[in-house]
Amino acid sequence: MHGSGTRRRGPLVLTGLAAVLLAASTGLTGAAAKPQQADPLQQRVDAIHDTGAVGVFAEVTSPRTRDSARAGTAESSTGRPMPHNGRFRIGSATKTFTATVVLQLVGEGRMSLEDTVEQWLPGVVQGNGNDGSWITVRQLLQHTSGIRDVLPQIPALNSADGYRAERFRTYTPEELVELAMRHPPQFSPGAGWSYSNTNYILAAMIIHEVTGRSWAHEVNDRIIRPLGLEHTSTPGTFPFILGPHAQGYAAFGTDTSIDATALNPSMAVGSGSIISTTHDLNRFYTALLGGRLLAPAQLDEMTTTTPAPELGVRYGLGLGEIPLPCGGSYFGHPGELLGYHTWGGVTRDGTRTAVVYTTSDGGQDTQQAMSTLVGRELCRIRS
Repeated sequence: MHGSGTRRRGPLVLTGLAAVLLAASTGLTGAAAKPQQADPLQQRVDAIHDTGAVGVFAEVTSPRTRDSARAGTAESSTGRPMPHNGRFRIGSATKTFTATVVLQLVGEGRMSLEDTVEQWLPGVVQGNGNDGSWITVRQLLQHTSGIRDVLPQIPALNSADGYRAERFRTYTPEELVELAMRHPPQFSPGAGWSYSNTNYILAAMIIHEVTGRSWAHEVNDRIIRPLGLEHTSTPGTFPFILGPHAQGYAAFGTDTSIDATALNPSMAVGSGSIISTTHDLNRFYTALLGGRLLAPAQLDEMTTTTPAPELGVRYGLGLGEIPLPCGGSYFGHPGELLGYHTWGGVTRDGTRTAVVYTTSDGGQDTQQAMSTLVGRELCRIRS
């Protein structure tokens, strides 16, 4: 199947995150430039679709409103519209769920952000200059550990041939960390900032060690079920998306897209494997920034940010802090996993949220338009 012709480069998760956040930090412009009588949300969704995305869906909420808009198709070879509240792979937006569980355990006194990786996972992070005895849990969540990202080494995420051959392969967290340990760290712990999915795979392993139960079990018991996120799941090794959903398309840096909807997401445990909907993500962000999931001390830790030069913004513990075009900032996290791209944001008080996703690879224009939608919609609701 042929995509939009947009050419992508580099590892799927990292480049998408960097491009979206850089677009947000350099000024949110675009779809809001032409005030008309038409619904502004629909205009911004159409602007994303016009960049070449196969399908787009967005939902925006405030205390008294809930608006949504869609454009494009759920499958490139048909005219089937994007499903309302369809499910999709949220990619790195998963990291906010993982960080929330860790901070809950910190609030319960069962662990500390200053605990070392070695304390909870003896001998796991070592070799080639890596040393878990010098890396703290805080540094994992903050991406200041220096540990290399493992996802560029996963064949299914980096070429069409690799996807076809290994889309159903199962990885264990231990296997993923071992792959990352084959490479020296990018810098000494705390001496720099670099986005690495391996950090959150390790965080998931630590959750297991602290609680005696899997990362998925804890996310379900602590977040998904209490908030009633009925369309959110931790699929484990299950490769299919159940329920209403649009197909996801990936081009792997070429001019030709393939249907990449089916995927065993075990390579992204803790870092990018959750399936959700725009509505459920909005409810999660509202609860999180509204103080329903974390005590004030832990929410302060999460939202205390440090410069992330690689992205051009600031980053806390599982959340990015992004400038608003109308002044101030909001919190959110982009996500990307094989053709599904999402960007969500929430105001500091948790009362206003915006989430958008697309179902195909996007270049700088697509990512710019997505960040524009979130920023402008949060400002529009606020005004």
